[in-house]
Amino acid sequence: MTIFMSRRAFLCYASTFVLLATAGLNGYSQGPVNRPVSFQRDIRPILSNICSACHGPDEKVRKANLRLDTRAGVERNVVPRKPELSPLYTRIKLIGPGQMPPPGFLKRLTQQQIGMVWQWIKQGGKWEQHWAYAPLVKPRLPAVVQSTWAKNGIDKFILSRLEREKLKPSPQADRRTLLRRLSFDLTGLPPSYNEVELFLHDNSPDAYEQTVDRLLASEHFGERLAVYWLDLVRYADTRGYHGDQHQDVSPYKDYVISSYNSNKPFDRFTLEQLAGDLAPNPGQEQKIASGYNKLLMTTEEGGSQPK
Repeated sequence: MTIFMSRRAFLCYASTFVLLATAGLNGYSQGPVNRPVSFQRDIRPILSNICSACHGPDEKVRKANLRLDTRAGVERNVVPRKPELSPLYTRIKLIGPGQMPPPGFLKRLTQQQIGMVWQWIKQGGKWEQHWAYAPLVKPRLPAVVQSTWAKNGIDKFILSRLEREKLKPSPQADRRTLLRRLSFDLTGLPPSYNEVELFLHDNSPDAYEQTVDRLLASEHFGERLAVYWLDLVRYADTRGYHGDQHQDVSPYKDYVISSYNSNKPFDRFTLEQLAGDLAPNPGQEQKIASGYNKLLMTTEEGGSQPK
């Protein structure tokens, strides 16, 4: 598995994910959902965020010998299609002694989340494996009315949502606007004057596809995508505590950019960062990658231990 199955496919899937995730969040906040409730998409986040602190993998803090992070633990507390007989639902619905989470717990379930659990159990309470371990399955394309508008499967998912909201697709943008959007999306930079002129006067049927390929091959493509990874892992040139001393970790940034531009396999990308320095005969690149482990906020105050 590579960081991108293909770069173009990655971009398409990423865009679709943002659209569908936004659609899901909107539905989540506006009342009962009018779609099947998914354990993976809707229920697991609730259990993980609110219940796992007391009913998760840490046996030292686990309460009532109950786990809700495993299939066996969840299924023991769910009676398919019968929420009122399911301990998982009755305990979160309860008000008073025995209610879950208990009074005083910092996180509370909203009425919408409780309703989501009820709806999931009513539909059968089916467990789903975590997406990271489940085999890839090609989704079934939704039926749409304006079928001639859709150019590919992703278009159909977008159009399906628009039609459900009784909206119509916007007209296609002019070529100058398309190029500007594409350039910012793929490189974070605006197109040059010459690039605009070249695109405007390219009448070949695959002019847009060629432009996509050109931008994907740009070194700035890796810089653009590296921003998201570097934000997540707290890439910074200061330590973050007390004196906030300077630390130079720019070689790590260069490693991430290079990994994206070379389409490094994702398993290698993560392994090198977690333990590159422990690999057999690690090279300089692997040692730099393991700098990931030092990106957290650190202190050098008196009394702190070097290790």
